[in-house]
Amino acid sequence: MKKLIMILAAVICLLDVTMVAQQRTLSGIVSDENGKPLMGVSIVSKISNHSTVSDEKGVFGIEVVGDYDVLRFIYIGKKAEDIRVGNRMHLNVTLLDEVLSQEPQVIHFEMEQDQLFVKASRQNRSQLQMQKRAGVQGQANYFVSSPPLGDFNTESYAPIDENGYKQTLKNPLSTFSLDVDRASYANVRRFLNNGQMPPKGSVRIEEMINYFNYEYNEPTGDHPFSLNAELATCPWEKEHYLMKIGLKGQELEMDDMPASNLVFLIDVSGSMNSANKLPLLKSSLRLLVNKLRPEDYVAIVVYAGASGVVLEPTSGQEKKKIIDALESLKAGGSTAGGAGLEKAYQLAKKHYDKKANNRIILATDGDFNVGKSSNAAMEDMVEQQRNSGIYMTVLGFGMGNYKDDRMEIIANKGNGNYAYIDNLQEAQKTLITEFGGTLFTIAKDVKFQVEFNPSKVLAYRLIGYENRLLNSEDFNDDQKDAGELGAGHTVTALYEIIPVGATNADKWITSVDDLKYQKQASVVSSDDWLTIKLRYKQPDSSESILIQKALKGKVKEYIKASNDFRFAASVAAFGMLMNNSEYVGTCSFESVRSMAEQARGDDKQGFKAEMIRLVTTAELLSQQYARD
Repeated sequence: MKKLIMILAAVICLLDVTMVAQQRTLSGIVSDENGKPLMGVSIVSKISNHSTVSDEKGVFGIEVVGDYDVLRFIYIGKKAEDIRVGNRMHLNVTLLDEVLSQEPQVIHFEMEQDQLFVKASRQNRSQLQMQKRAGVQGQANYFVSSPPLGDFNTESYAPIDENGYKQTLKNPLSTFSLDVDRASYANVRRFLNNGQMPPKGSVRIEEMINYFNYEYNEPTGDHPFSLNAELATCPWEKEHYLMKIGLKGQELEMDDMPASNLVFLIDVSGSMNSANKLPLLKSSLRLLVNKLRPEDYVAIVVYAGASGVVLEPTSGQEKKKIIDALESLKAGGSTAGGAGLEKAYQLAKKHYDKKANNRIILATDGDFNVGKSSNAAMEDMVEQQRNSGIYMTVLGFGMGNYKDDRMEIIANKGNGNYAYIDNLQEAQKTLITEFGGTLFTIAKDVKFQVEFNPSKVLAYRLIGYENRLLNSEDFNDDQKDAGELGAGHTVTALYEIIPVGATNADKWITSVDDLKYQKQASVVSSDDWLTIKLRYKQPDSSESILIQKALKGKVKEYIKASNDFRFAASVAAFGMLMNNSEYVGTCSFESVRSMAEQARGDDKQGFKAEMIRLVTTAELLSQQYARD
């Protein structure tokens, strides 16, 4: 037995030496068709979990493993490229514009490359399993192309219990909190780009829908947003209807925005020591710093084994001082996230200005492991600060140990929003293009309540928003917390409706016995399909304002609905497919791709084209998973 163990140890040592020998740094430049360097291109190894982004000159450097490694180059609006590294030490790459044909086509990897990818993946899996059996650690960063071995992936997501149908006679009211978070879409994109289907709990359909901006009417009255509604037939259940609710927040010019008091709360623990974490974090915040005005102030608090203030509040006029403080940060140690939050709130309160935008920007992978680290403890801490006038923005980074559930809770309870940053383009979108929506709150505690008319609507279900549901009585309770709306933000919600007279109703609605002590409520005759009610508070107020709007009229044919309606429906269907929803009906990846392409409309930045590509990727991966 001892001899066998010695032989196994020798083999493992030989494998370690071989793997180390195969590792090398590959450098290069990424450009567009005109030779212009592309900043923010995501480069991911399909064999290891190494990743990086190109800098402002298009330059990148990444660790690769052997000749079989394949690098994927991803940039929104450009066609993704998969390139086998071979024995090269330098690689220049040109990314072409992503042009979508009228007839969407499925893109297949070259057979030779695919076979090499599988061969190398199996090789690494075999080595990892041998090391695991022998108790050897240290090579866990290899093999990302398929779901990682359980011991090496500690990402966590809150469970989602998909909304079912509610009978209108028994449950006429549907109440939920606004949700402006968009983290789920970017995180799903990360998984798909890395060759994995997203895990259960990571696909939150409302966040996928709300990732995209829609052409809603601008607000014109006394309220800081407009309320829009549209009703059309459902593309995946021919007898059902879809109802879309849309909000559009008031746009604010930079000069009209109040001064900002920002505290950057930055995780510099050892878990942040990879290219897609602290380096990407610093590049992202540098973009934001370069946008600040002299009247804006930034402080920096960091946490690892302990927390501390790296930079006292500093004017946006001193950009070099702020950026130098950012660039000085190094990763190492454990993660005292609770202590970091306490320190950040202390500093924000000390320099609080009631006329300013007071906000903490937490940047982390969420892997808190020292002090107050449980979800409940973090929730209690942030909830206690809810009425302090200090808002919260949570920026998530990285993979492997990512704690999505924890960061969503912090954002929800901290009067804030939550985004996932998987590349520099996403940072540009979140912190610069959508600067007002991310950092300036124009309405808080925004709640919806929809009352359905039982004479026209037999049953309904809210698509998504499972973790934002409220009790009916919460709508009028001004003490009940809800979501915040930022300047220029658009927010969309979809309901699937079973109209009275639908022949397939029995498939979705389970009958219950008649009540013994109550008679069925009488129904008022009305042409309304439903009434939308909304409550919100001004950012500095504790009393809510009520607005309401009835929806009536003829139901549109799906094909005649607006581009916004049809694209939002395609995103919802995409999410349902990835969640293996029982309500997906006749939808397939192919039909979703067609729906999205036909409703793409104005897409100057290429985000909608990117989603169409991701649908194709998910289709290929689902076929591969089915074979496996």
